[in-house]
Amino acid sequence: MNNLKKYIAEFIGTFVLVLVACGVAVKSTCATSADVLLTALAFGGVIVAMAYSIGNISGCHINPAVSVAVLINGGMKVKDFIGYVIAQFLGAIAGAAVLGVFLGDFSALGANNVNPGIWQSLLIEVVLTCIFVLAVLGATSKIENSKVAGLVIGGSLALVHMLGIWLTGTSVNPARSFGPALLQGGEALACYWVFLVGPMVGGVLAALLWKFLNCKCKKEAK
Repeated sequence: MNNLKKYIAEFIGTFVLVLVACGVAVKSTCATSADVLLTALAFGGVIVAMAYSIGNISGCHINPAVSVAVLINGGMKVKDFIGYVIAQFLGAIAGAAVLGVFLGDFSALGANNVNPGIWQSLLIEVVLTCIFVLAVLGATSKIENSKVAGLVIGGSLALVHMLGIWLTGTSVNPARSFGPALLQGGEALACYWVFLVGPMVGGVLAALLWKFLNCKCKKEAK
């Protein structure tokens, strides 16, 4: 039952992320600096809200890139990782579906784009995701950080969006990108692999960097 509650929490968190944050992105159009700032704050704000509502249930990953980093660092079992990722993808699809109903149009749901070019977009997503996931791992590494972890994580997500929105629309989250891409279809779905591979590679790199930076090397025998 506890595991089921975790999966439901991840579903809800990802649902809210896509519905609200992608909804703000669509309605603002991200055409001006003010629009970009508003959208970045929307993504960060949702993470803060969810961290303090479902964080004590599931840890509020709501992102497969975060979950894979936690898995690599021994914070969860493979079975839970699979359950989290399934819940996150289903939540993103549901969020995109409800957003489409709200807007009365499924042609623009906040899907990402590869306007800078496919390989450049892939690199952007790897780097931005790595930065974000490193912040997540650091903020959640000590129990005394628990009161401010949500703010740090939400702020970090907003930060990477302030740059990434101008480039790829910012994914750093394969589930968040999948829901809108699936329902928009066409080019958005065709280039989705970039926003699956990039963030997952970035999450793995962040986990490995975290393990390296925090390893306690054994003293050499005299």
